[in-house]
Formats: sequence, C-alpha cells, structure tokens
Amino acid sequence: KLWYCRLSPNHKVLHYGDVEEGGDNPTIECLQEKIPVADIKTLVTGKDCPHVKEKSTLKQNREVLDLAFSVLYDAEDYSLNFIAPTKYDFCLWTDGLNVLLGKELNSEQTKSELEILLSMEVKLRLLDLENIPIPEAAPPVPSAPSNYNFCYDFSHTEH
Repeated sequence: KLWYCRLSPNHKVLHYGDVEEGGDNPTIECLQEKIPVADIKTLVTGKDCPHVKEKSTLKQNREVLDLAFSVLYDAEDYSLNFIAPTKYDFCLWTDGLNVLLGKELNSEQTKSELEILLSMEVKLRLLDLENIPIPEAAPPVPSAPSNYNFCYDFSHTEH
C-alpha cells in the first residue's frame, strides 16, 4: 500500500493520504489526512521506528532499516511511518523534517554538501580575490589571428 505525504506551502502542516501505484502525485487538496508541524514531537530513524519494531520477528533487511524513519506526534502515541525509496530521498526527508523541528542536520548528504562548500570557500580564499577591482564592462574582444596554425612542428628543430 502506497501513500503520499507533502508539506503545505506555509510549512505548517504535513498532508498525507493513500495513492495508486504509478499514478501522478496528488494535489494538496486531495490529501485528506494532516498533521500540524507544531504537533510533531520527534523524528526517529532506523531500528527506533515503530513500524520496524512491530516487525522485529521478521529478519530485518539492513537496507530497509537504513531507509526507515518515523514522525512521532500527539504525545508520541501516533506515528507517520516512512521507508524512503533511496538513501538520497531519506536524507532529503530527514533533513527537511529536522529543519522544521529546529534540530541539527546530520545526514550523510548534508555532510557531503557542507564539505564541498567549505572546500570551495578555502579555494576561493587562497585565490586572494579581496581588493581586486572588477570592471563594470567586459574587456574588448581581440581581433582574429592572421592564421589558425597553432601547431609547432618539432621535426624541423635544430639538434
């Protein structure tokens, strides 16, 4: 059974409902169930999820455990349970929900992107671009060369 969940445009309510497999993504008006973000108590992942604990008698697939997360709400009596299709989707959802809850982003994806940004910042600082004037207009384009024979013939060099 598949269901769809999305955040309202004002970022205050999670809307969700059942969907047909292979169908289009439903509009927010079609999703009958909703949870106010203010009612969300916590986000749990992996083996801490209620839907994973319920099926503990079955041998848990490690891949499913890595993609499972649950939103606990209303004094933690209820939960909205997810299994993301990919690790990337898992990171997007858990990071997004953590932002809504005012918690720290700690996914592998966030760490990777932060490392890329910090690396770029270091490289830009090493270029020492401070106090370098940037002209308002582009520099003039030079005229075309007299010939396009840019190869050097090494066979005619003197020994």
